[in-house]
Amino acid sequence: MSPVNSMRLELDRAAQDWDETGWPRPEVVVVSGSGLAVELGDPEGRETPLGQWLPFETHRIEGHPLKVQLLTTEQGRPVLYLKGRLHSYQGYDAHQTVFTIRLAATLGARTLVMTNAAGGLRGDQRPGDLILIRDQMNLTGLNPLRGELPSEWGPRFPDMTEPYSGRLRALALETAERLGMVLGQGNYAALAGPSYETPAEVTMLRRNGADMVGMSTALEIIAARHMGVECLALSVITNLAPGIGSGGVSHEEVLQEGKEASDRLQRLLTELLAQQRLTQPD
Repeated sequence: MSPVNSMRLELDRAAQDWDETGWPRPEVVVVSGSGLAVELGDPEGRETPLGQWLPFETHRIEGHPLKVQLLTTEQGRPVLYLKGRLHSYQGYDAHQTVFTIRLAATLGARTLVMTNAAGGLRGDQRPGDLILIRDQMNLTGLNPLRGELPSEWGPRFPDMTEPYSGRLRALALETAERLGMVLGQGNYAALAGPSYETPAEVTMLRRNGADMVGMSTALEIIAARHMGVECLALSVITNLAPGIGSGGVSHEEVLQEGKEASDRLQRLLTELLAQQRLTQPD
């Protein structure tokens, strides 16, 4: 059996296991980035380790609790909250990296909200800034659509004209304004990692139109759009990239800046999840 066909069977099995818990199927999936696993509600006992839903071993990295919660908003909307994510630099292939996104789509989620920690590539950015991702550059050398995928997942050559929903970005901007927050917008470049970028690489990224850089998100967005999921993503600027800021970059710095921005991020995400327009276009 091919790896893709095996993954399809594992997805069907995980969806069946979900239904056997008696939990409602989610309408929205939320994924937190490094150090950004803010509290979004009481799971009321509906929390499990991420590994319970995966057909392969998980390797935890600091800043990613790797927990799965099923939350219910005050409006009754079920939300699948993935506290932490998997990264290709941990040794996972592209299909493993996006397994949770495909599971959420299989369960019926049609809106994806993601956060990530990113390096700022512009001189006017500061650690702690919240930036909506407008577009992306997948520079990882990986793609979760390689192989003969099930036709019901989506078209063989999916359109990526709008990887990040303009409708959802407008809703996020409106919500942030109401909360007295400022959101920027920019293009996100995804590199494989885990080494941080060199000054020469930063110069290349800036010249090619990137505003933020990180080691996640792009593969998950490709898989989500392939399966018809509408996407919104927020980068938290946790450091200025080499050549932009002074000094080096460390994972500890990234986690600390993410922690300091978490209160604003929590307020914004909580308010977004409460809005019917998140899943029901006007």
